[in-house]
Amino acid sequence: MLSLLSLVIQFKCWFSYNQLLHYKLHLRPQSQRTFYEFTELWHVSWLLSMNASFWGAIFHSRYSELAERLDYSSTIISLGISLILAIVRTLHVKDETSRVMVAAPLLAFLTTHVLYLNFYQFDHGLHLIVGMAVGIAQVLLWVVWSGLTSHPSRLKLWMVLFGGALAKLLEIYEFPPYYGYVDSHALSHAFTIPHTFLWWSFIKDDTKIQTSTLTKKTS
Repeated sequence: MLSLLSLVIQFKCWFSYNQLLHYKLHLRPQSQRTFYEFTELWHVSWLLSMNASFWGAIFHSRYSELAERLDYSSTIISLGISLILAIVRTLHVKDETSRVMVAAPLLAFLTTHVLYLNFYQFDHGLHLIVGMAVGIAQVLLWVVWSGLTSHPSRLKLWMVLFGGALAKLLEIYEFPPYYGYVDSHALSHAFTIPHTFLWWSFIKDDTKIQTSTLTKKTS
């Protein structure tokens, strides 16, 4: 139930962000595209996050080997794209060639990892290590960047990072249902609901700030 609610919340937040982009912020006069350079990346990240949440809901509602493989594969792909987005945003990589140079080796690594899990050995331990490494890398990038730039919404970002780390720990260090009702996975999914609202609130703030800055430069 919480997994399905998380999917609904993610869609609602993305839809609200889309409304902000096209109806409340200035667009480039000639192309009618957003001034914010990272819009497409957020859309891709959202889509892959929705896919990961969907397969996670299927896997935890009814176990099957296929659902488990799809859950693991979609989760690590979503994490990997989030790392690419973190690198591109924190280093402000705007040139398409540079973005490809950042993304290509990481995408190759993710593809290799998914193929290894599904066609060679379904190694839970390796998957956990890779997931933790990718997650920690993007957390460090966001924390250092927000501190160095003094981003106006850095408090929201820090809360998102803390909440995300806590949710991930609950997934890793499982405990049985408390009084037969709430286990670690249920709490982890419950954390994702406020986490999603805060995350998209930060994305909106970042978009508004960057759009305002770029609009002033072109006027």
